[in-house]
Amino acid sequence: MSIMDAQQSQEPANAAGQGGESAQGRYVEPGKAFDRDMRYFATRITADGRDGYPVEAGRYRLIVLHACPWANRAIIVRRLLGLEDAISMGIAGPTHDARSWTFDLDPAGRDPVLGIERLQEAYFRRVPDYPRGITVPAIVDTRDGAVVTNDFQRMTLDLSTEWTAFHREGAPDLYPQAQRAEIDDLNRWLLHHVNNGVYKAGFAGSQEAYEEAYADLWKSLDILEDRLSRSRYLMGPSITEADVRLFPTLVRFDPVYAGHFKCARKPIAAMPNLGGYLRDLFQTPGFGDTVDLQHIKEHYYAVHRDINPTGIVPVGPDMTSLLEAHDRDRFETATWGAGTAPEPPLRAEVVDPAHTPLHVTGR
Repeated sequence: MSIMDAQQSQEPANAAGQGGESAQGRYVEPGKAFDRDMRYFATRITADGRDGYPVEAGRYRLIVLHACPWANRAIIVRRLLGLEDAISMGIAGPTHDARSWTFDLDPAGRDPVLGIERLQEAYFRRVPDYPRGITVPAIVDTRDGAVVTNDFQRMTLDLSTEWTAFHREGAPDLYPQAQRAEIDDLNRWLLHHVNNGVYKAGFAGSQEAYEEAYADLWKSLDILEDRLSRSRYLMGPSITEADVRLFPTLVRFDPVYAGHFKCARKPIAAMPNLGGYLRDLFQTPGFGDTVDLQHIKEHYYAVHRDINPTGIVPVGPDMTSLLEAHDRDRFETATWGAGTAPEPPLRAEVVDPAHTPLHVTGR
């Protein structure tokens, strides 16, 4: 495939409009509604290697940051499927310089596998002077250091369906064949009305655009509140890809989206079904133990200077309520389907204990 299968323009895009969390550009266009750019490197890593990138253990590196909800999905799926030994993971810091996400969490400020200071370098190895936002999650080929894909929607599905040879024993089926059409429909709806809905409100450039986005977001959250009054998870008794896509938005809602993106009506924690569902998933291995609440706040409040010009990062809120009891076990439950819970995270990937209410020990 060509190196820019999905590229249609050489003009720099609004950073916030990129598919994942981006490190460049403006976030709010005065007078306009927020419009997310959904163009990516469409190249896929597949079992048959039809795009030139075959599934191969140890060849690829997943680049994420804990702050990003889109990257959080990839972290969760990699962990649930037990792909840690097959796909290494690099973690960028929660903020960035003028050019790109930086590996300031690593010694000497360089990713220890790719040897780069900024994710931008991997994009430029694929397309010199890549003109669009530098987004995460991204999967990089360690052979040439170039980005293979930043298609955050396809990425997690391929981890489930193309990487089966390297799934751990007992890995759950997050994308069961019989439910795929319904999961796809639900995921499209979640993207436009909830996952991206908070951004439509937060990056609205007019009062009218903001109020329209706010109303649609809360109408959608009310629909989810009702849906979760009938089953433990979105698709029934077992966790699926749909839950992986909703959780990162919900866990960021009260500490960030409610205030920073002006999405507040009531806390998610106060909603009987959504709040219980959030607590349930947060306490489930592979979900809450991937969440770095401090990095989340640092990213949104420090980076989005057009809506938080001081860059002040709030101290609160107290998120220990995520550990409170829930009543989700009142429903029929087969959390992992025919599979089992994942192992604890790798020691090097354990979230800083000061950044989470969970106590997690790595392996």
